[in-house]
Amino acid sequence: MATQDRLIETTQELLWERGYTGTSPRAIQQRSGVGQGSMYHHFAGKPDLAAAAIRRSAEQLRAEVEQQLGGPGSAYQRIEAYLRRDRDVLRGCRVGRLAQDPEVVAEAELRAPVEETFAWLTDRIAAVLEEGRRRGELLPGPDAGELAAALVALVQGGYVLARAAGSTEPFDRAVRGALGLLAAQVPR
Repeated sequence: MATQDRLIETTQELLWERGYTGTSPRAIQQRSGVGQGSMYHHFAGKPDLAAAAIRRSAEQLRAEVEQQLGGPGSAYQRIEAYLRRDRDVLRGCRVGRLAQDPEVVAEAELRAPVEETFAWLTDRIAAVLEEGRRRGELLPGPDAGELAAALVALVQGGYVLARAAGSTEPFDRAVRGALGLLAAQVPR
């Protein structure tokens, strides 16, 4: 693996584990096995490296989600696949956890990929809902954008509840509840 990629991947993991504040250049260097000179050869500093890592995490999340939302099946089945996809619930969302980091939120370059990812996700789910309605797979109902925003908030809130409880059950329960509400939109 190239040095630059090793630095980015290590930073992705550390940001997920510790957040921006808890991720020091020294910790990145130690875990990646890359020296200070090499790190600063590829990146201007911690903010530059963190921005690259956040962008990559956002790109990876979008690709993972697109596998479910762009996959086969009805609109309900694709949203169900997204909500039930394999996740490390107790670690939380790799991108969403960064929205809770004051330094990430305060810095436009660090916050932008987080904000863009949630906007993309909301729009993508809304598009699946609208497609399902056009195909007759879902009944007319609440505004697709608002429903999509609620589903995104449900997933992110589910992570928080699961972490607080030290159990995946609150997340799983929230997903089951959302799917129950969404199933009411499926014509009988």
